[in-house]
Amino acid sequence: MSQKEAEFEQRKMQINREELIERMIRLAPKNSLLEVSPGIFIYQSSKPTESEISVLKPAFCVIAQGSKDVLLNDELFHYDSGHYLISTLDLPIMSNVVEASEEKPYLNLRIDLDPALVAAVMIESGIETLKSGTGVKAMDVSPVDADLLEAVVKLVRLFDTPDEMKFLAPLIIREIVYRLLKGKQGTRLSQLITTEGDAQRISRVVKQIRENIDRPMKIEDTARELGMSVSGFHQHFKSVTAMSPLQFQKQIRLQEARRLMLGENMDVASASFRVGYEDPSYFSREYKKLFGIPPHRDIAGLRSNLEQ
Repeated sequence: MSQKEAEFEQRKMQINREELIERMIRLAPKNSLLEVSPGIFIYQSSKPTESEISVLKPAFCVIAQGSKDVLLNDELFHYDSGHYLISTLDLPIMSNVVEASEEKPYLNLRIDLDPALVAAVMIESGIETLKSGTGVKAMDVSPVDADLLEAVVKLVRLFDTPDEMKFLAPLIIREIVYRLLKGKQGTRLSQLITTEGDAQRISRVVKQIRENIDRPMKIEDTARELGMSVSGFHQHFKSVTAMSPLQFQKQIRLQEARRLMLGENMDVASASFRVGYEDPSYFSREYKKLFGIPPHRDIAGLRSNLEQ
């Protein structure tokens, strides 16, 4: 690419980014998460936020303005308006908005990733990605290129026209998936649909943990089912999720207990038993380690914030 072409592309990206900011500010209420369409969300924040613990589903996330930190166990991912993030597994994360203000609010677009759609785009386009090895984590950040940004802007334009959105949005989302597969994270995205390899085997374990959240995890049995040694299983699991199997299970359990107490009004003992803890006192200690305060105070604080 010549210098003149590079300068033109930079100007084009700046124009697209400015349009994206203007449209997202207008669409999303201040300090809110708006579900524009099933599986498509806009988040706006006018100030930096405290760290929040949550489970991130497989998704494509792109920032129009501001920046955010995402902590996966002890690995920090920082991304801003020049970058996007992909997650290909349900991952327990800690995240916080870093850059945001009243004048320049943080703006994020999230599109949940459908494995069936990724598979269809791969087959129809004939894209071949590299086979994922043990070093491919289920989350990473990459620079946004001009073509991907333009596809995102085309999608956001449709939010103002529901009739066109219904027909055209699926086509543009297919384009976004295509450009992601062609980009630096194509191998990572293909983890959603591969039927072989370490990433897919770890994906099956993650699914089992979530579906059998109250059952103890037997590392030796799980490793044997996967055809791995115990040490090999630990190594592969951590290479994909950035944490050990038991660390992962603990975070998923505590997240679910928090949801049960907040969303279904369960008491601490009932929620702890539901997610596999036999001792509510031990559960409370583990909960405090993860969330910083005991369960009663945490849930009371969350409810107070929701009522404001």
